[in-house]
Amino acid sequence: MRVGPENQGGTAAAVVGAVAHEPGSFGRAAAWLSKQVELALTGVELSLPQYRVLGLLGEGASFPSALAERLTVRRPTVTAVVDGLEIRGLVQRTPGDLDKRSVTHTLTVEGRHLLDRANAAVDARLTDIASCLDDPALTHQALDALVLWRGAMRAYHAAHVVNTTDAAHSTLRSGEPAS
Repeated sequence: MRVGPENQGGTAAAVVGAVAHEPGSFGRAAAWLSKQVELALTGVELSLPQYRVLGLLGEGASFPSALAERLTVRRPTVTAVVDGLEIRGLVQRTPGDLDKRSVTHTLTVEGRHLLDRANAAVDARLTDIASCLDDPALTHQALDALVLWRGAMRAYHAAHVVNTTDAAHSTLRSGEPAS
């Protein structure tokens, strides 16, 4: 919905109720939210890629290849981000027991504290934005939608990993590339 003279000054709830789904509106909303997350992270001196890595490591230690897969980036990208986090003392690389070329990434205590501060900053900014809806029910609905999107992303990732694994196993059995 475009804001014109006829609908300036209305309540946020009235403006939200009048918005219809327009082509591209989901993507623009996601892009705008991403920018707001970036802005919140400036206060804790983290970039969005650093925050994403810390967030995944906050769920448990990980190999670089697993991080790259979860972040949907190439392994060299993960290495570059982790290099910066390691220099700051936020992430620790631990060589593998049997193969010293393999490493595991874990959060340090400092990394956990910074992730907690970053989460609080992002949550506060997004809550502040959602509260502009003027109706507590709509504010909660907007924030609950983000929780739902997180669940959708996890389900999508899990399905993608299963499909990729199934395709790889199919290729190994048949000797032909999976479609």
